[in-house]
Amino acid sequence: MQILFVEPAICLSAFAMSLAAPLTTQYVYRRIWEETGNYSIAPDSNISECAKNKSSPIFAFQEEVQKKVSLFNLQMDMSGLIPGLVSTFILLSHSDRRGRKFPLVLSSVGVLVTSVWLCLLSYFAFPYQLLIASTFIGALCGNSTTFLGASFAYIVDQCKEQKQRTIRIAVIDFLLGIVTGLTALSSGYFIRELGFVWSFLMIAVALTVNLLYILFFLDDSMKQSSSQNVSISCTEGFKNLFYQTYMLFKNASGEQRSLLCLLIFTMITYFFVIIGISPIFILYELNSPLCWDEVLIGYGSALGSISFLSSFLGIWLFSYCMEDIHMTFIGIFTTMVGMAMTAFARTTLMMFLVRLPFLFTVVPLSVLRSMMTKVVRPTEQGTLFACIAFLETLGGVTAVSTFNGIYSATVAWHKGFVFLLSAVLLLIPAISLCAVKCISRNAGSHVLLVQEEPSEDTSDR
Repeated sequence: MQILFVEPAICLSAFAMSLAAPLTTQYVYRRIWEETGNYSIAPDSNISECAKNKSSPIFAFQEEVQKKVSLFNLQMDMSGLIPGLVSTFILLSHSDRRGRKFPLVLSSVGVLVTSVWLCLLSYFAFPYQLLIASTFIGALCGNSTTFLGASFAYIVDQCKEQKQRTIRIAVIDFLLGIVTGLTALSSGYFIRELGFVWSFLMIAVALTVNLLYILFFLDDSMKQSSSQNVSISCTEGFKNLFYQTYMLFKNASGEQRSLLCLLIFTMITYFFVIIGISPIFILYELNSPLCWDEVLIGYGSALGSISFLSSFLGIWLFSYCMEDIHMTFIGIFTTMVGMAMTAFARTTLMMFLVRLPFLFTVVPLSVLRSMMTKVVRPTEQGTLFACIAFLETLGGVTAVSTFNGIYSATVAWHKGFVFLLSAVLLLIPAISLCAVKCISRNAGSHVLLVQEEPSEDTSDR
């Protein structure tokens, strides 16, 4: 039986990835803590013997551990940059002709191999530096960006009505929020009750089920024609991929091309800040004066995931009374407020309260994706998402590496500096969005961005 619902695969993948991220960070933190000095960690204790007193000898030690974890995360992310960029661009561009199922399968295989290696590494206590090699190998098959890009293209293939795309993409972000929120809420208990080995094993089982679902139950949203099955050389294939990207911008009119470039720039700069700062939250919460344990970290991550639900509700309600671009402004400015508040959060209560301004953080990502799909042809959706995923992979790895480096350099004198910097950097997508508003108003082409396209021929003019 073949079905056309990619949502179960998205939910299973989201469960695995949202559980793997905090587990991996805390596992590396624990290993570096134990290998850096003579301080051991009891299985039922906090993730670190966090010291709040600056005169304590452990205080300087934990600052050193924070730096080492940040730098190791930097090395691990950089190892997957180049293979991730190449595989993401090739797989998603190729999906316009060969279908969306192949990138879903290959990226699932990559994360499954990585999760199995994490399980073996934690069980046999192999050197944690080997995570760098597993990240490189996993990125060769694609990554989470590849999987989500193929999933969004899969959904766009089924949504012919433009307004339906915005809601459908928002629904996917909503499902991602529900799954990641529940997973984050329970992640601390997984570590405390099961330990790292069994937790990593659960992730591998979930990814195995996901791969079986995609292989044997999920039908492809695109039907290949016989002319698409002609074999071509590798060199010719690369030329075709770059030609498709070139034609994506060439086929658009001058106004549409400008809008598309600005929309991509707006989304990537916003994505750069949001993705780059995400892993810093855990390190910030592990450090003094908060000194959170794994359960509190899970609670905090779960509260952060509520933004997926609130963003979906915001898009659903705001779509009746305002344009897409105004919803994006709301999301950017509320996120700026949240970043500024986090920089000065020094108590557990305050750290929980700073999640409130982040309620609409996901709105710009969902709305901007939908806005971009309305500027290109239906047959160019895969190429569009390939460009987006390529830039997201490049921007994501660069962002995580940059923010980890900044946090490592500034944690000793101002732990919240990186959050203040994030708030300032969010002015860039806000200014870019103002340019989108001005150009679309002057060109009279804003209808393409907030309403249904009059006809598919519009993109040809």
